[in-house]
Amino acid sequence: MTTLETTETSVLARLLEDRWSCRGFSDEPVPRPVIEQVLDLARLTPSWCNTQPWHLVVTDGAGTERFREALSEQASGADLTPDFPFPDRYSGVYQDRRRECGMQLYESVGVAKGDRVASAKQAARNFEFFDAPHTAVVTTSADLGVYGAVDCGLYVQTFLLAAQSLGLGAIPQAAFAAHSPFIRDFFDLPEDRLVVCGISFGYPDRDHAANGFRTRRASVGDTFAWVDR
Repeated sequence: MTTLETTETSVLARLLEDRWSCRGFSDEPVPRPVIEQVLDLARLTPSWCNTQPWHLVVTDGAGTERFREALSEQASGADLTPDFPFPDRYSGVYQDRRRECGMQLYESVGVAKGDRVASAKQAARNFEFFDAPHTAVVTTSADLGVYGAVDCGLYVQTFLLAAQSLGLGAIPQAAFAAHSPFIRDFFDLPEDRLVVCGISFGYPDRDHAANGFRTRRASVGDTFAWVDR
């Protein structure tokens, strides 16, 4: 495939290739001006009819610790109540990719195949934010339905790349959305704000075992089909 490379595409390619879902963070807080720079870049995300449906709750310091403790307790025994339905099932190549990612994670942190106690403990790390000092809860307007959520997905990608460009680690987490009513109550959000996902972020602990693997991507030829006649 012939490609045209510019300085801009080189920078973008490096950000995309180097970014990973960080599952181990330093306890060093990110200065607010740096967080605000991420948010300032992320707000430039395109959206349908320029609706810009996203709104975030960003936690810091004691706010993160209070949320961490409360969400961990909630998740330990509550039913899943996402605002947007989770997938009915994973099958075919989607199940293959999901399984491969899970096995890579478990192998990196020493969870043996079939060890349900250890895998459940690792899953619970989602609600401990992988020790991140900050979280962002991404919400959308109920009136905009699934397309508002799609626009928020675009926003999350911009957020992740902005964080990567500033030396931060981040991980988008659907796990937050599994407890949407609780999160709405905890942050006193209006009923018409639907929880799309959370993002845990901070400075990465590059020596953490969970940060030592990278997932694969499908080849470009598997992602599209030409129609030229």
